[in-house]
Amino acid sequence: MALIYVLNDEAGEQTLHIRGELYKYLIKARRHKEGDEISFRSREKLEILHRYRVDTLDSRSAELALISSELYEVKSNKSLHIGWCVIDANSIEKVLPSLCEIGVKRVSFISCQRSQKNIKLDFKRFTRIIEASMQQSGRSNYIEFDTYRSVEEFIAKFPDTNVFDFCDDTLQDYSDVRTVLIGCEGGFSPKERELLSSLKRFRLNTPMVLRSESAVVAIASKILF
Repeated sequence: MALIYVLNDEAGEQTLHIRGELYKYLIKARRHKEGDEISFRSREKLEILHRYRVDTLDSRSAELALISSELYEVKSNKSLHIGWCVIDANSIEKVLPSLCEIGVKRVSFISCQRSQKNIKLDFKRFTRIIEASMQQSGRSNYIEFDTYRSVEEFIAKFPDTNVFDFCDDTLQDYSDVRTVLIGCEGGFSPKERELLSSLKRFRLNTPMVLRSESAVVAIASKILF
């Protein structure tokens, strides 16, 4: 498929010399042969899609010739920013590929009062996970990551945030939702609920109690699809 691509920092050169792990992946795993066309993008210019043809192939290396380079961006038609109260890093990592493929633009991790303490967020590792998902889904931009010290700090910067919470209101129209705040396990503290009382709150139309990571994926899907 044309959308699937390989990240390579030399993409755009007239010739690509493929060896090592990339050779094993393209030739042994994906079984490309001479004459096949493969798409590449470079991290520096992700918006450009480069098409290469496998020109020569031997037992340890391959040489690919550039066929074309074009501006070809693949991203969601909508923009969604998720404010996510910090949970266990392993749980976050499990859903990052789904959030990438769904089309989430930005995830802000917030140290809420009920967040687990001493959680270390490895953004470099998150980026590697996202890159693998991007190459498989065709997405041509990264999810943006940042952090906030508290719910109060986040809301001060994004006052139009919609809050996912235990309440009676199900959100019927998602068209204007751009920023969503999602709590950690156990939800928001009384002090945080008081702070959020003036904001629009909603729940999903389900009788089930969702884990934080399940809620993130479900809400992103509802808004972006």
